[in-house]
Amino acid sequence: MDFNLKGKVVLITGASKGIGKAAAQAFVNEGARVAINARGADELRAAAAEIGGDTLAVSADVTHPPDVERMVAEVTQRFGTIHVLVNNAGGALKTAPFDQLSDEDWLRVVDLNLLSAVRVSRAVLPYMQRQKWGRIINVSTAGAEQPDGEMAAYNAAKAALNNLTKTLSKAYARDGILVNTISPAMTKSPRLEQRLNQVAKERGISIPEAEEYLLALRRSHNVLRRAARTEEVASAIVFLAGDGATFITGANLRVDAGSVAAM
Repeated sequence: MDFNLKGKVVLITGASKGIGKAAAQAFVNEGARVAINARGADELRAAAAEIGGDTLAVSADVTHPPDVERMVAEVTQRFGTIHVLVNNAGGALKTAPFDQLSDEDWLRVVDLNLLSAVRVSRAVLPYMQRQKWGRIINVSTAGAEQPDGEMAAYNAAKAALNNLTKTLSKAYARDGILVNTISPAMTKSPRLEQRLNQVAKERGISIPEAEEYLLALRRSHNVLRRAARTEEVASAIVFLAGDGATFITGANLRVDAGSVAAM
């Protein structure tokens, strides 16, 4: 299927590795011009070189408002506008029981996972409004709908991101801007690889056994019994940005192998 993304300008936050990097590669493969963002400049430049195509690396901290303004200015100076925004930056930051998370821990997680999307979306919206065409795709998590007993702050922040998606989809539909959420479950990102190695070492088991253990513990409804590949999540992101999804807005597309048990 032709997603009609050739020449479109795509900005992806948190894109030096994992889902963000895979999404950047998928957009480049469709002929899009892509700006990737992360904090680490060296890792980001290496990712851009590996992705190839017309890829711009913009190092910025999306929790710092002046960085967001500079990032959007650099992207629009290079490409003229922004058609697609993928708010992928996020993370749990601290894995600890609920009663061991301080107010500061909560604020940091909300800032990274919710307010970063608020800042970047707000900065990009004027370009989309002027051209009467835009796509905003927020990367959430299955844990926002079906949380386990871990990562309370992260799951709550992503649930708020889901709510923000619905609100923006209603607020900007008349401007030709579609806003949707992608909710992956356990995905084979560098962060998961670290976690698998940790569990394998702690329990004296193999990496595949560690994956089975985590799935049983946190994602018991995953009927495929494996973690997603980053490319599988990236394919769903590209779909929502392209011409195959022109009547979809305010939706939450789960890429989770049934991890969320609800209909």
